[in-house]
Amino acid sequence: MLHNHRVQGRREFRESDVMLKRTDTDAVAAFIKVAERMSFRAAAADLGVSPSAVSQMVKALETNLGTALLSRTTRSVGLTEAGMIFLEQARPALENLEACFTTLRIYSGRPSGTLRLNASRGVIPFLLDPLREFCEAYPGIEVELFAEDGLSDIAANGFDAGIRLGERIQPDMVAVRLSPSFRFIVAGSPSYFAQNPKPEHPNDLGDHRCIRFRLGTSGKIINWTFRDGKRTYEVAVKGPMILNDTPAMVAAALKGLGLIYVAEPVIEEHLSSGRLVSVVDDCAIESPGLFLYYPKRNSLLPKLRVFVEFARARGRQRESFVSRAT
Repeated sequence: MLHNHRVQGRREFRESDVMLKRTDTDAVAAFIKVAERMSFRAAAADLGVSPSAVSQMVKALETNLGTALLSRTTRSVGLTEAGMIFLEQARPALENLEACFTTLRIYSGRPSGTLRLNASRGVIPFLLDPLREFCEAYPGIEVELFAEDGLSDIAANGFDAGIRLGERIQPDMVAVRLSPSFRFIVAGSPSYFAQNPKPEHPNDLGDHRCIRFRLGTSGKIINWTFRDGKRTYEVAVKGPMILNDTPAMVAAALKGLGLIYVAEPVIEEHLSSGRLVSVVDDCAIESPGLFLYYPKRNSLLPKLRVFVEFARARGRQRESFVSRAT
């Protein structure tokens, strides 16, 4: 049975001769980390404190418990029998306590923490303005934006949400539209077309220098996809350059190095200014557009919930969450 006592103005809890102070939770966490890593230095690095601080916390815990939990030598750290028993019971207890704190934070109504988003490289420039607005609206949230062209398993890799083309999103995800639908088009610079005739059909692309895109995850070179009525088909193009970055492809096309195949919004300003010219538009395919997606859950963490609300509100106001890159 637990009895409450006041000692020097601080609340302590006693069961038999063991005194548990509020600060002992930090010491227990330090002990568990040392036991997992079998190293004070590695545990300190994980916890973000000094090795001496970890050592002092563990020593204080051992003193409070009246028994040694760790056996130390100049070369190694091991668990005593008491340490093994304590670890077996303390680890799940601390995990349950941390889960309680997490639950309370979820229902506190104060969005905070790091919002980890996974997005394809090509759309990163278009997300910067809306993300700036979001960070200003929610200063307690830090946004980590990870660029990856492959379709990442966001749940397994620790991301809160992803941003991809609608046709690539798995059916078990919740999807929130971020942009209208748009076309994938072929474009080149006026300097390129000054030396090469414009292709009139995708089949003519075999006679042109095409700048191709390689996926970083699978290593696959993307074929260019077109439509003929309701039928879609792919063309395996050739060319002098293979890149894995959309802005680099656009820069190469602006230099007149070849033709590119990109989402129309990516080069909208270049098309308007005449720095790039689109071709074979009649055969362009249309994508459903960009979507924010996240796993289906009964409840969202506040940081993700407010981001979803922000994306929907911005989309209603401006027809598109994404902004034109400058």
